[in-house]
Amino acid sequence: MRKTARVILGTTAAVLLAGGAGGITSAAAAGHVPTSAQCHNKAHPPTDPAVIGGCIVISRKEGNCLACHEIAGAIEPGNIGPRLVDIHEHFPEPATLRAQIWDPTVANPQSPMPPYGRDKILTNKQINEVIDFLETL
Repeated sequence: MRKTARVILGTTAAVLLAGGAGGITSAAAAGHVPTSAQCHNKAHPPTDPAVIGGCIVISRKEGNCLACHEIAGAIEPGNIGPRLVDIHEHFPEPATLRAQIWDPTVANPQSPMPPYGRDKILTNKQINEVIDFLETL
């Protein structure tokens, strides 16, 4: 009974925090792409780096990752690149994931993925936020 109550209360608290703050929290964001409404909420913009990273991932003006990658829960994902799932298994070290985002042509000269860091498509801060989001997958 106590365990059930903790689960219900924990879930309720996460839902209340997500809705009550007008955004989503890390607990609510884990493994899910944020919605466009959450990313563009002017009254309560996202402050969690993982959520901000998710917003960059789904943005056609910034990361545009969904043009090539599938992420669970994303609308109209691409299929050119690999599914973004189990990131810790594929990139156990954040530095390796960072290097892949910074310039994927170092590991694979034929990579169709743009060099987000090398070509200054994203800032260092934005790349870190994308990594924070990807590590929730």
